[in-house]
Amino acid sequence: MNVFEFIKKELQGWGKFESIIFPTEIIFIAAISIYMKDNTFALISAICGICATILAGKGKISCYFFGMIANICYSYISFKNALWGNLGLNMLYYFPMQFVGIYKWKNHLKKETQEIYKTRLNPKERIVYSIIALTATIVGYLLLQKFNDLNPLFDSATTVLSIIAFILTIKRSIEQWYVWTIVNGLCIAIWIDAYLKGSNCFATILMWSTYFVLGLYFLSRWQRELKENSHC
Repeated sequence: MNVFEFIKKELQGWGKFESIIFPTEIIFIAAISIYMKDNTFALISAICGICATILAGKGKISCYFFGMIANICYSYISFKNALWGNLGLNMLYYFPMQFVGIYKWKNHLKKETQEIYKTRLNPKERIVYSIIALTATIVGYLLLQKFNDLNPLFDSATTVLSIIAFILTIKRSIEQWYVWTIVNGLCIAIWIDAYLKGSNCFATILMWSTYFVLGLYFLSRWQRELKENSHC
C-alpha cells in the first residue's frame, strides 16, 4: 500500500458528525491558544495529541504518528514545569511504545476500513490491572516526593494510569477509555494548577479537557460496536 492509498483508507469510515465536530475542535483550540499567546510547544502538543486521540478512537493506525509528535512537545513543557513523572512517561515510555502500537495494530486491521478490531478484558485481567495500578501509584508517589515533584500524588497517578491505559490501547481493549477518563480528569487539575502558578499552558488545559470529552465519546462508540458484534 502506497502513501496515497494509506491516507485514503484513514479518511474512510467517518460519520457526518465526526467529520464536522473533530476539525472544529482542533481549529477552536488553535485559535484560542494563538489569541492567548500560548507556548508554541503546548499548541503543537495539543493539536497533535487531539488528532492522535481521535484517530485512536476511530481505530486508525495513523494515531501513532501524531502521538510521536505530541510526545516530544509535551515532554518539553513537562520539563519546563518540573513534572518529572510526566516527562519520564512521555520520553521513556510513550515515544518508544508508539512503534510497538504500530506493529501490534497492523496485524488486527479490518480490510475494508483499516480500523482495528475492538476487544475487552476478562474479569481476572481487570482485577490484576487494578492491583498493579494502586501499588505502582503509591510507590511512584513516594519516589516523586524525593525529587521535589510539584504535584507528586497526581503526577504519580497520571503516570501509572497512563502506562496501563496505553497498554490497553495497544491491546485494543475498551477498558482503556475508562482509565483514560480518570487520567484526563487528573491532568486537567494538574495543568490548571500550573496555569494559576504562572505557566503559559492554556492550550494544554484545553487539550486535556478535549481528551476528557473524547474519551467519553469513544467509550460510548466502542461499547456500541462491541455490543453489535456480540450479536453477530
